Amino acid sequence: MEAFAPWLERWELEADGWPFGTPYTRSLLLPVRRDGRAAMLKLAGNAEEARGGALMAWWAGGGAAPVLAQDGPALLMARAADPDALPRMAFQGRETEAIAILCETAAALHGHAGEPPCELVPLRRWFRALEQRAAEGGLFGAAWAVAQPLLETPRDVVVLHGDITHANVLDFGADGWRAIDPKALRGERGYDYANLFRSPTVAMATPERLQRQLGEVAALAGLERERLLGWVIAHAALAAAWYAEDGGDVARALPFVTMALAQSAA
Repeated sequence: MEAFAPWLERWELEADGWPFGTPYTRSLLLPVRRDGRAAMLKLAGNAEEARGGALMAWWAGGGAAPVLAQDGPALLMARAADPDALPRMAFQGRETEAIAILCETAAALHGHAGEPPCELVPLRRWFRALEQRAAEGGLFGAAWAVAQPLLETPRDVVVLHGDITHANVLDFGADGWRAIDPKALRGERGYDYANLFRSPTVAMATPERLQRQLGEVAALAGLERERLLGWVIAHAALAAAWYAEDGGDVARALPFVTMALAQSAA
């Protein structure tokens, strides 16, 4: 609780639960209340997380969780009414409904005009790990052959969330469905839809599901199906490259890439 103390005092907050951390980003979170309203206090664990907090404040509730205060690494935002609503929806057979909510949220974020007060990472830099792995050939090489022309000929360049999944779009009750935990990227808007297909768990992925959802997302987002599939392949391979960098068994991360490449060849 010591790390939160200055912010609890500064923003006149009352702890409303136990603190917890995020395993990969090392951020710290604490449920709090301010003037009786449920909120979440987040202390960014790295620069990427801090940029995400600044971007959340810039979005000002337009597709993102309402921000009550933000300063440097500290972010105070509204607390979700039901943080597990979208994964539960997908597991209960309401995947089409969940996909529509995710696409609507992404579109709301992309529609925000102006320039955010934080550094945005260009997609070309974001894909560095995949580019480096491409020299190995195989699936990484095949995926990079798909990703490279997309990165070199971007369309509809916008501020990107970078990690829109069932876990990062939450039910905020009267405030509606809102996104959290952005990566603060800039690039083609189609990239923001790529991670939906591996969510809420890649174990749900099948060729039939992928084919169906490609049609759904392309129609909802106004995207070309084949270009969307290209981003799906590119992102899945990038995720596998990151997994390998972290020392994971990359063989477990590549089946979805194989599946997506097969859709491209069909």
